[in-house]
Amino acid sequence: MTAHQPAYLPWLGLLHKAALADTFVLVDTVQFEKESFVNRNKLRSPEGWRWLTVPVLSVGHTSSTLRDMRIAPRSWARKHWTAFRMFYGRTPFFAQHAPFLEEVYSRPWVLLVDLCEHVLRYLLAAFGIDAKLVRASDLSPTGAKSDLVLDLCRKTGAHTFVFGAFGRDYAEVESFRAAGVEVVFQDYRHPTYPQAYPGFEGGMNAFDLLMNVGPRSREVLMSGNLTRRDLE
Repeated sequence: MTAHQPAYLPWLGLLHKAALADTFVLVDTVQFEKESFVNRNKLRSPEGWRWLTVPVLSVGHTSSTLRDMRIAPRSWARKHWTAFRMFYGRTPFFAQHAPFLEEVYSRPWVLLVDLCEHVLRYLLAAFGIDAKLVRASDLSPTGAKSDLVLDLCRKTGAHTFVFGAFGRDYAEVESFRAAGVEVVFQDYRHPTYPQAYPGFEGGMNAFDLLMNVGPRSREVLMSGNLTRRDLE
């Protein structure tokens, strides 16, 4: 099992972490943080990269949990769809994913978590990742940080939990071991691949890989990194 906060247009490291698990918990019970990757991510442009940000309401309110974050009624969707067409329109596999994105940007989204989950489900399928997606809010977890994660493990019956690299900063490994849960830390090695413009920019949203590489995307995603088989 693994878990992560909702993320708009997530990067490859999040998809790799999902590929290591049989269950992926979308942690929507924690507070929203400004300038995080929850409501923004990067796309490739001729000048390097640029942010795509979904505007939200109630930013800065300490009571704003991710499951409650509402999208501001602005013209962000049209701008994001225009950016994808402008910067990825000539990539080899743009046409394969354009119908999905056009549908996403034509819908009247209200909650940020709904948008993030919808996009994540598509990306999991596109990369051939079969992890079951569950919202933390449906599990009513308790605790914070390491204790929260351990409670999620108990409620999903997980025997192994995959932390991101930053998990080393807060994971109480002995507590997991005492509960019979093995801990694994992900150290994602970002691959390089052909992009639409000269040079290579890492950390782009996952559609960057899909639109440039197509059927080889999962192979590139996993290259030089842990696989689920390594954890068995």
